[in-house]
Amino acid sequence: MIRASIKLLTVACAAALPLLASAQLTGNVSMTSNYKFRGQDQDTGKVGAFKPALQGGFDYAFGDTGWYVGNWNSSVNWLPGNSLESDLYGGYKFKAGEVDLDVGALSYLYPGNTSGNTTELYGAATYGPLTAKYSHTVSKDYFGWAGAKSGSGLRGRNTGYLNVAVAQEVMPKVTLKAAVGFTRFSGDIRDSGVPSYMDYQFGGAYDFGDGLTLGAAIVGANKKDYFGSVNKARVIATLTKTL
Repeated sequence: MIRASIKLLTVACAAALPLLASAQLTGNVSMTSNYKFRGQDQDTGKVGAFKPALQGGFDYAFGDTGWYVGNWNSSVNWLPGNSLESDLYGGYKFKAGEVDLDVGALSYLYPGNTSGNTTELYGAATYGPLTAKYSHTVSKDYFGWAGAKSGSGLRGRNTGYLNVAVAQEVMPKVTLKAAVGFTRFSGDIRDSGVPSYMDYQFGGAYDFGDGLTLGAAIVGANKKDYFGSVNKARVIATLTKTL
């Protein structure tokens, strides 16, 4: 499955390259040693810390209007019969004084097993190096924890995620990054015994120029006694090429 996902992502990225001549369209391709989403490993098929994933996507901005759409993809392995996450999103960016604001909607899609499909609305505010973002689930399904497709009879709607991040260039080409997030599950999920939890990351990135960056970070989450090793802190390296 992972090999099929890598081939699909490679073909998709290659097909998009001719379109990148437009200044409004940008793309990216990454290889990471472990894909964690909100502090949790997205490959549960391996026990060790090294769980490589191929990732890539594109963003299209509608001139200076502030509107944009995009797609991002990654190989994953946590849903039976599925090996690909494909995110579709769109939103609007604008300024309020010295604060950059961003509002939009994002759907996480898992083509091989739609019980993981989840849709959220989000809003973010950036002031200098600091960004705060809140995401709110509007779909019944929430990453297989709840919803009609999961068969649990529970509702994932109204699960919320708050993330506060800081990124500061400390010397030419070197940026330090840190973030902390909190997932508050819907009442249905919490009532079933699943605890809300916090995630964190601390690391940095080096810019080689020409759109090539190398990042490294310690990423993890609490409540490991419930979620297990998927929440264990890992040192993750990611090489990214912006096209």
